[in-house]
Amino acid sequence: MADPYYADDSVTLYLGDCLEIDAWRAADVLVTDPPYGQAYVSNEWGRGAGDKVVGDHDATARDAALALWAGPALVFGNWRVTRPPNLTNRLLWHKKGRQPGFIGASLVVAWYPVDEEIYVIGRGWVGPPVANVYATEEQRTLQPAKVGHPTPKPLGLMEQLLQRCPAGVVADPFAGAGATLIAARNLGRKAIGVEIEERYCETIAKRLAQDVLFADLPTTSDV
Repeated sequence: MADPYYADDSVTLYLGDCLEIDAWRAADVLVTDPPYGQAYVSNEWGRGAGDKVVGDHDATARDAALALWAGPALVFGNWRVTRPPNLTNRLLWHKKGRQPGFIGASLVVAWYPVDEEIYVIGRGWVGPPVANVYATEEQRTLQPAKVGHPTPKPLGLMEQLLQRCPAGVVADPFAGAGATLIAARNLGRKAIGVEIEERYCETIAKRLAQDVLFADLPTTSDV
């Protein structure tokens, strides 16, 4: 068993490949933002300079991790890539206020995306029925610079998702900038994370080491 990169009373974080580190598989619910398989590069879609997401050339890493998991899961994704099997529902993250992006050097598309999918796998979700659309006031042009990751998720969004999850330990085998882990800590839950890039493990450790709850953009569930 690898030694944790970071550990406190709530969160244990490992540096490495989640397919080689088993600790996260002992958790009770999986909430993760894996490589989508869309070859994303920050600042420009699939080309040019910017940060890349490791393993994002296809959905192999995502599917291999899900094959190791037998419990309930919430998994971020993109409609351009084949969805995971055995879905029980699909949620949408609505990025309210997002501005048009550019494809290539200058072409603006007729419709620009303001949503991402969140795949629901398994059962045991808690709380009364709510709409399947979660909205955030979108300021993502500021977020990557703030947390140092090309595809950060708002803590408010992650907290709302975790509030619907079954009780127990939360797993995030693709921890990224740590939003799932920090949201779990904020809600008084234990979490286990794995991140393959050390620079993001360092980011997560710094965020978790703060003495106060880490606030982020407000989030609502559309009705």
